[in-house]
Amino acid sequence: MADTQSTQNIDKDTSSEAGAGDTTPQRAAPGAMAQLTTERGTTTIDDAVVLKIAALAAQEVEGVAQLGGALSGAIAGVVGRIRGSEHKTAGVGVEVGSRQAAVDVSLMTLYPATIHEVAESVRQNVIDRIQSLTGLEVVEVNIAVTDLVFPGGENDRESSDASFSRRVE
Repeated sequence: MADTQSTQNIDKDTSSEAGAGDTTPQRAAPGAMAQLTTERGTTTIDDAVVLKIAALAAQEVEGVAQLGGALSGAIAGVVGRIRGSEHKTAGVGVEVGSRQAAVDVSLMTLYPATIHEVAESVRQNVIDRIQSLTGLEVVEVNIAVTDLVFPGGENDRESSDASFSRRVE
């Protein structure tokens, strides 16, 4: 999954006290909440909520086999059993500011789905869901396709590669 530190600066504040040209990003602290303020009150949205929305939105797209990779899915399953709940957000990371969010999604696609179309559909669905459910602007959605899942359970990379002789070192 892409490193969240490489995502765009979110929530740039060009009117900071350091000067009008200062574009230091105003990011929420880890575990912080997005805060939406109106004349009638304040609504806070925990990062975990945005994470769950992104994960569910990605899973809604046809052609997505699962989030994360085979190893991260297995680890998430074990962690979920230990905690007593299923962990459905493996493979998704979010960075949430006060008004904006950036998302990283790692997923496996189903064969023979067109990978770039699945990725674009995931990107659009994640943006639509987060923006409509939270009011946050989504500045980017980075997608890493980690594996291809074949019908009939033939998903082991090594077994499918074993039939070909190695041509490069």
